[in-house]
Amino acid sequence: MMKQIDETILNSDDTRSDNRDFVILLHGLGRTSRSMNKIVAALSRASYRAINIDYPSTQQEIRSLVRDYVTPAVAHCLRQGASKIHIVSHSMGGILIRDYLQQNTLPQGSRIVMLSPPNHGSEAAEFLKRFGVFRWLLGPAALQLGNGTNSVPNTLNPIAYELGILTGNKSSDPWFAWLMSGPNDGKVSVESAKLPEMTDFRVVNCGHTMIMRSGTVIQQIIAFLRLGRFE
Repeated sequence: MMKQIDETILNSDDTRSDNRDFVILLHGLGRTSRSMNKIVAALSRASYRAINIDYPSTQQEIRSLVRDYVTPAVAHCLRQGASKIHIVSHSMGGILIRDYLQQNTLPQGSRIVMLSPPNHGSEAAEFLKRFGVFRWLLGPAALQLGNGTNSVPNTLNPIAYELGILTGNKSSDPWFAWLMSGPNDGKVSVESAKLPEMTDFRVVNCGHTMIMRSGTVIQQIIAFLRLGRFE
């Protein structure tokens, strides 16, 4: 059953559009689907059809979030006749799609763009999970996002899709930056965002919290969905 999924029919000036390219949007930990609305508006202008998921990121573990929200969203797109199902994620949303693709597939030609993903875990999450207030506020999924060898991000296999990753080098959360030895966005280091199988990778002058609202970042998302590479 579909849960809290806001479908925005894009290209609204022409509802007869035969575009079968769907885009699923996955927000980050502690956020809501509203954080992705600026991307949705840009996708509208580019004539995509978006599924903007509002999932309870602080209430369930990663695997159950995938089961209850990502899987139904993909199934919905397929029922609507999707020829491609692209994914755009922020932060923990990238870990959800990687987890989904361990046992599932997307239509041929589907592409994935991740914004500031903790693909090798977050140093900030590893540090904060020792504190009870952190565990209470951010919930079980946050406890799975550390950078230890047994964390969920570090136990996932490579994914076989065109994958573009954008991450920031501007610390919007300086109180966590000291945990990371190299460039970072305040919560995730540049190195942690990378994956060996990625198709393209860019570092942008953004912080973790607001990267999804950057006009430059949104332009690069559209470029990758169209071309399979950043401009």
